[in-house]
Amino acid sequence: MSEHRLDLERRQRLGLVEAVWGEHKSTEQIIAIASEFQRAGELCLITRVDASKALVIQQAIPEVVHHEQARGLTLGTIPAATTAQVGLLSGGSSDQPVLEEAELALRCHGIGSQCFADVGVAGLHRVLKVIPELKELQLLVAFAGMEGALPTVLAGLVPQPIIGVPVSVGYGVSAGGQAALNGMLASCAPGLTVVNIDNGYGAAMAALRVLRGRG
Repeated sequence: MSEHRLDLERRQRLGLVEAVWGEHKSTEQIIAIASEFQRAGELCLITRVDASKALVIQQAIPEVVHHEQARGLTLGTIPAATTAQVGLLSGGSSDQPVLEEAELALRCHGIGSQCFADVGVAGLHRVLKVIPELKELQLLVAFAGMEGALPTVLAGLVPQPIIGVPVSVGYGVSAGGQAALNGMLASCAPGLTVVNIDNGYGAAMAALRVLRGRG
């Protein structure tokens, strides 16, 4: 009996490509899942796959592409992206893998994004400098570890919908992203949306739903 039951109708039902969590799956499981996507002619997105596991999978299915920075795999044609609609902002370079996961998930849906790296509030002038560029975008996703202040600052400066992504980066009391998560949830900036720790994919799907709702 098959160990997996793919949701191949998700695109038709929700407009979202099904993503498969890869971190806790074996290479054999991922190969079987990717092969089923390939037979169905559906774009396959598998998140949280490290380089060593990706290499084994690519040996079995050479068409698989490993997006190393995003820690993800794709199989199938990624649609051409729109002009940038979403701004992706990271507090520091340690937040980049989670940001890259979101960027890849958006690309799998044909949504273009613009990245603003290392604009954390430890140097507030850095985020203030990019405000004119942010105003041209429809939605912002902000990734931050430590105390997770970046989304709150943005929500007090610009009017677009903002999604905060707490990242599991920081010294002891940061507790693997718990401090950032709690800080974002307790934000005094009205209307800030927050997803779970390190959930770049979830933030991208939330952004996609907002964009389509506005369209």
